[in-house]
Amino acid sequence: MTDTNIRKTIFLEADRAAVWEYLTQPEHLAKWFHAPKTALAAGAKLEMFGTESGDLLIWGEVRAARKPEYLEYTFTVKPMGDAVSTVKWTLTEVPGGTKLALEHDGLPQGEAAFGLTLALDKGWDDHIGRMRAHIHEKAD
Repeated sequence: MTDTNIRKTIFLEADRAAVWEYLTQPEHLAKWFHAPKTALAAGAKLEMFGTESGDLLIWGEVRAARKPEYLEYTFTVKPMGDAVSTVKWTLTEVPGGTKLALEHDGLPQGEAAFGLTLALDKGWDDHIGRMRAHIHEKAD
């Protein structure tokens, strides 16, 4: 693990079961992130494809999938080279909805890798914003 990590926390107007679907099911992931061909499940290979290009963008392995509270997978993208990072999602029930926390650990370090960290940080902001918009659109 490295010292370079990204942390995000948002609150969603949906129960944990609904948020879990957005984190694990291909039809929901395609709305806000990238589209896997199969649902994310513990021990399964992680492969996420561009919704428009169809290109493999993210790969790894799902390490844990404890519905509806915790999801963890390894995460690699082409600009990372051989480096492997870890993405962890924690879903906590709160009055009125779900607190969703993201931890993205093990990112490459150093000045040369800072541009990648900036891109991933912005990417998570954009993707999580789209998730929120889709989930809250269903709630309205």
